[in-house]
Amino acid sequence: MMWVVSSVSPGRSSHLLTVAFLILLRSYQIVQGHVEKSSSALIVVEEGGDEEATVGDEFSDEEDLEVFQPTDHWQTIKPGQAVPRGSHVRLNLQTGHREVRLGAEQMRGEEQRRDRPHEASQSYWSAEELKLKLKKMKDSSPRSGAAYQQDQNKFRSIEDLRKDLATLNLLVETDFQVIKRLLDQLNRTSSTEQRLQILLELEYLVHQVVAKTRLVQKLEVDNAQTLCSMGGLQLLLGGLNSSDFRLQDRSAFVLGSALASNPTVQVEAMERGGLQKLLTLLGTQRPLSVKKKALFALASLLRHFPFAQSHFLSHGGLQVLSEVFREDQGGSVRVRIVTLLYDLITEEELHSKVSTDESPDRLGPRSKGSLDPHSKGSPDQCSKGSLDQCSKGSLRAGLQEGRWCSLVPELLDSAEHDWREKGLQTMLAMVPVCLDQYRRHGSLPVSLGSLKAQYRDLVHQEQALGDDEGYFREILDLLHTLELKMK
Repeated sequence: MMWVVSSVSPGRSSHLLTVAFLILLRSYQIVQGHVEKSSSALIVVEEGGDEEATVGDEFSDEEDLEVFQPTDHWQTIKPGQAVPRGSHVRLNLQTGHREVRLGAEQMRGEEQRRDRPHEASQSYWSAEELKLKLKKMKDSSPRSGAAYQQDQNKFRSIEDLRKDLATLNLLVETDFQVIKRLLDQLNRTSSTEQRLQILLELEYLVHQVVAKTRLVQKLEVDNAQTLCSMGGLQLLLGGLNSSDFRLQDRSAFVLGSALASNPTVQVEAMERGGLQKLLTLLGTQRPLSVKKKALFALASLLRHFPFAQSHFLSHGGLQVLSEVFREDQGGSVRVRIVTLLYDLITEEELHSKVSTDESPDRLGPRSKGSLDPHSKGSPDQCSKGSLDQCSKGSLRAGLQEGRWCSLVPELLDSAEHDWREKGLQTMLAMVPVCLDQYRRHGSLPVSLGSLKAQYRDLVHQEQALGDDEGYFREILDLLHTLELKMK
């Protein structure tokens, strides 16, 4: 193209130059836009003699283009063909053609498909194929017939599910409601098997203390106290007098669980004569299983309840336990009795120390005695002294009358380390009462010497394993302490 410039005025010449510049700028924009729309716009990365690129997001949409399906070998693609995303594309400088093959991720997927031939061989479809498949899905009619009905029967409608959930919500019961229902059933039924099952469920419930929140106040609901408030304790005490040993066993079990560390239930049990009923079970001919449960209930009633302990001693409770101790040859009841005896002695010593530290003025009205389990007052027959002084004298007299100074050392003959430990602990607690009898006991020093030699070897074995303060060391220390006190 030639530009002919004639002689024109300077102003007109400047105008013509401006128009020419605008024409050139527009021509450049048209050419550049055409280049950007070209399907051959690739990112080229030099590798060896050829240039290679990976197809990414910068390529044009494949929806309206013919999609070329590459393999793991280089293949020539025609102009206008699209390739799947992730493929490797290169420009062959010798032929001037574009070539494509599968990318690394695609090759790994191809290997996995070869390992799983049962999966569909075709991994992707063109836009037209996808549209066709979607159209077929819309046009497909719902299943019908017996097969369809059979599949429908496997599932339930949302209405049925809502009805079931509503029924479940109506059947939810609180512990209070469950205890009330069980006690009503216990009153109505005459079947022994049903009564046993009801008592078993009650035993599980009375262990629990349920925390409830009412507005900003947090309340604790004790199921054992709930049982008492509904008259359940009277039913349990009545079960102790049943002619069926199984009902006696189960009633004592529930009673012991309700009494454990529960002052309110302990007080009511004492008021309703629970202590006398339990001593009767222990002092008469009963199966060993019944006596075990009765002993459990008795221990739950006496622990941390000085008033009950005082009445237990005054009613000859230690003599009753000594008879049960002699009857048991297996030892399982013996160790429970000795454990209870140890607890009574240690609690009596603790109460004596507290009473010594407190002045009479601080005791106040409690010195007259009450049914408060934590009261240090005395019953009427001990009005001149504290309950601890009365119980201390009764406890010492009961230990001597029941010959416990010679009964407890029998646990040392057991092969069980736990039984020996409890026997030694109780013997040490009884030293103020039994020291003279220990010294006169001919076989006791020999038994202690034999046990010391045995536990020295066990301690050496513990130390070899790196345990310098193990369980056997504690038993050996008890033996040393008892031997020193006997000298």
